[in-house]
Amino acid sequence: MADGSLIESGQVEHVARRRLPFALRVALVYLSARVVTTGFFAIAAALAGLGTRFGPHAGIGDLLMGWDAQWYWYVAVNGYPSVLPLTDSGQVAENQWAFLPVYPYLAQAIGAPFGSWAIGGIVISLVAGYLACLVLYRMLRMRLDRSAATWGVVFFAFAPLAAVFQIGYAESLFLLWLFLALWLVARRRYGWLYLLVPLMGFTRPGVLAFGLFLGLFAIHRWFTRRTEPFPVREIVHVVALGLWAVVVGFAWQVIAAAVTGRPDAYLATELAWRRNWLPDADGDFVPLHGFLQGVAFWFGSWGMGAVTGYIALGLLVVAIVALLLFEPHVKRLGPEIRLWSASYLVYLLAVFFPQSSIFRLLVPVSPLWGAAAVPRSTLWRVAVLILSVAGQWWWIVNMYAMGNTYWQIP
Repeated sequence: MADGSLIESGQVEHVARRRLPFALRVALVYLSARVVTTGFFAIAAALAGLGTRFGPHAGIGDLLMGWDAQWYWYVAVNGYPSVLPLTDSGQVAENQWAFLPVYPYLAQAIGAPFGSWAIGGIVISLVAGYLACLVLYRMLRMRLDRSAATWGVVFFAFAPLAAVFQIGYAESLFLLWLFLALWLVARRRYGWLYLLVPLMGFTRPGVLAFGLFLGLFAIHRWFTRRTEPFPVREIVHVVALGLWAVVVGFAWQVIAAAVTGRPDAYLATELAWRRNWLPDADGDFVPLHGFLQGVAFWFGSWGMGAVTGYIALGLLVVAIVALLLFEPHVKRLGPEIRLWSASYLVYLLAVFFPQSSIFRLLVPVSPLWGAAAVPRSTLWRVAVLILSVAGQWWWIVNMYAMGNTYWQIP
């Protein structure tokens, strides 16, 4: 063997000893979190009654396969329609085109030997969630000490939306692809991103935000090139990957249009969900319009008026910008996590109509949990953990299990 190889130098055993505690530590955290989440699901199933999505006598399995999980299963079994279904009023109805194909078909392949799509879906969510924890730890460890990185993973594993790690949703898988991509960018290793970008883009929406992130990252690297060189090779990779993310981000719309013969097939499908709140919602997609429309709707429903809502939204945007730019704990995470978080929040502001899914759609900014873990105070960390678990209880029981009886238009 060549001189200096890991085997000759005896470093293989050293690396194994070094990595095993890290993997086991994360595994213990993750398994403990899943036990807590399962307990919450059991209680929520018992509390679900008439008028809820699940009804009386629901079991844990019913909750694990609830809501969007049914759509992913339906995609795996029936594929995508070549003719868009219409409502009685002639508008496009809810249909499979709103759900991207990687997760449902992968779950179908994994679950086939067991004769159950649900098994495949839950296995993917559980395994991808654990692997995402491992990558998150590695990513945080680039900027934080071991204690803070571990606590960042704890907050992530026990987070208010941690139920997505064990339900039939695509979030866990998307988070794995995303964390791997951010970690690779932070390490300046770009090759695997050419594969990860389409995996992200066909798992769930959000790859356009990654394209924006790469654009902002390129600008940041250019203006800081005196402290960290930005060679031509890296410039080519970052620009090419940014363009690749944009192409992938629009590809599903093109595919839906080609299959259905209707250019607006995907956007019209997405608007079908918006009509659950605004029955007259239709027409062309306009960036920012959905969010502004939603703010006006909700603040009007709460009796505070649209103007109050716009002011509140403006203050929230200013607060988030200040947090990402100036808050010292957030700055410790490095430019990659901060630029990604800003890009994704801009993306949500541009395309999303705020409703009951907004909490789940914020999960991709989970690397920010590292900032909450920076303070060394045990009291602080325990308090954040307790609040996270309380938030998880609230989301599982009220938002998810109670469903139609809890989240209602005032």
